[in-house]
This record gives sequence, structure tokens and C-alpha cells, in this order.
Amino acid sequence: MVHLRKLSALFGVVLSLVSFGLFAHGKLNIDLSHPIPTYAPGGENPLRPNLSKPFLDSRPVPTFGAQSVLTFGEFPTNQGHFSLGTIALAEQHGTHLLSASHYVNNAESLEEGFPPAEERKRMHQLTAADLIGHAVLVDISARVEKELARNGGMPSPDRSVTDFSETSPNVVTADDISAVEKRIRDGVWIVINTGWSKFYFSGNDFAKDPYINGFNHPGMSKASIDKLIEIMQRKGVLIGGIIADNIGIVSGQSAAGDDDKWTNSWYGHVRLLQRGVKFVANANNLGQLAQAENPGRCTIVVGALKHIAGTGGPARVFALCP
Repeated sequence: MVHLRKLSALFGVVLSLVSFGLFAHGKLNIDLSHPIPTYAPGGENPLRPNLSKPFLDSRPVPTFGAQSVLTFGEFPTNQGHFSLGTIALAEQHGTHLLSASHYVNNAESLEEGFPPAEERKRMHQLTAADLIGHAVLVDISARVEKELARNGGMPSPDRSVTDFSETSPNVVTADDISAVEKRIRDGVWIVINTGWSKFYFSGNDFAKDPYINGFNHPGMSKASIDKLIEIMQRKGVLIGGIIADNIGIVSGQSAAGDDDKWTNSWYGHVRLLQRGVKFVANANNLGQLAQAENPGRCTIVVGALKHIAGTGGPARVFALCP
């Protein structure tokens, strides 16, 4: 459980910095985050949400965990009272950061020379340098829109209708990564704009929701991840992380794997997290970043929770652009 005052203070500092940059230096600042829905507790368990008691316009957002529970208490004074909130939320909810310790490789998938998960940084160990870096934009939204146009602008889980398979040109390809090779250096954040955030959980069924689309959605292909790793190794650099406007950074087909047992699934998690690359999933407003005059001059700021031993957490992410 995270005390709401501490959470608000963390995000308040980031917002203050963002606001100062906007008004003092004339920068364009973009919030790359989705809001997190909250609910009153239900029944005898204060950690269980009562979905019939949402706060404001909250609606259930499928997540790898429970919906967020928000409760309020009061601290009275003679002039009124402080409203003191307590929130219980899953690490992977809404726009969220995944640290390198999030995926625990087995002996077969852990590559030589890289540390096991227990030796990688957890949330409280991430430094400012780990969470701030220049943006490297990879924008495939035009290709995605062209493919969606085959079905009236809507995704279909049937790949014969809208194809976002690993072998299609409608995912991030190795050529897309090669095109930004000169900008791949230590600490940069690769931002994958697919335009998919417009479908962000419009339904209540996880797999059938248009956002997941039966795991037929755009993202990084296995070939693009291999190319990124090859470039980092050849140049001797480590990027800060990858930001994507979907449930993960990889294509739906790569995420789902070969069968219903998640065999050979989540290729990016398996190969990149062990190298120390971090992920931000469920990003928003990446199209605004793509429209900036020079996206490469934008600075990414990931407002991450600093909870001890955490492997990830909801994040308020900003792009600060000239």
C-alpha cells in the first residue's frame, strides 16, 4: 500500500519541474500517461475494490492485478480538516515502469555475462540518470493506420483482416531500428509510437478488448529487438529504456508466444530486461511527441515510485520538448 500523500508529493515535484520548464523556458511539455481508475473498498477486505463505487469517472481497466482501492480519512483542525488518502494498487497498472528485475530468467534464457534478476536494480535503486534521457522516436503510426483502414479503422483479432503479426510490415521492424542507429547511445529512451493508445481498454474483457485485440496488436518484432541488441553491443552502449503505447513493448504475437502456456512469450522482456533496459508500458499521447518540431531534442522524465524491493510501478511520464 502506498500512502497517497507521499504519492502526491512525488508527482507534485515532477509537475512543478514540468510547469517551471513550460513557463520559464517556453517548452512544450507532454503528459505521456493514462489516469489510474480508483474504487472504494468492498466488503470486509479493504484491499478489494467495490466496482459499483468508482471515484469520479473511473471504469475498470484490465490489468495484471486488482483494480486500485482508494480510502480517505480525516485529520481535523479548528478551520477544517485534512483529507488523508491511502491507496492500494498493482505494480503493473495504467502507465507503468518495469525495472530490469521484473523478469526472472531461468538458466536457459539467461545469457552469458548478464546478472540474474535478484542482482538487477529494483525500484528504490533507480537513480535520476536511470529515469531521465533524450527521446529517440520510432513512429510507425502511419503504417498502423493504413492497416486499420482495411477494416474501417478498427482492429480485428483475425490476422487476415488486420495483420499485426511478426512477419507483417505493421510492427516495428529491424529496418525501423536501423534507421535510428545513429541516435542510439547511452541513456536514451526509444519511444514507439503506434497510435494504439486510442483503443486503450474500451471494454472489460482483457483478451477481447480492442486494445489487446486477441494479441494481434503492433509493437516491437523479435527481429527489431535482435537488431537493437546488436547495435548496443557493437557500439558498447546501453539505452535507458523503451516506451510503448500498448500493454507491453512487443507485438501481440510475440507477447502471447507459441501456445496457451506462454511458451516462448514476451521476447523483449526475456532478452532486454536482463541487459538493464527498462520499459514503460501503456503510454499515452505519443502522437503529440511525434508532432514536436524536433522529437530528438525532447527529454523523457519517468516519475517512478521509489518503493523498496519493487520490480515496477505506476508512473507519471513526461516529455519536455523545445
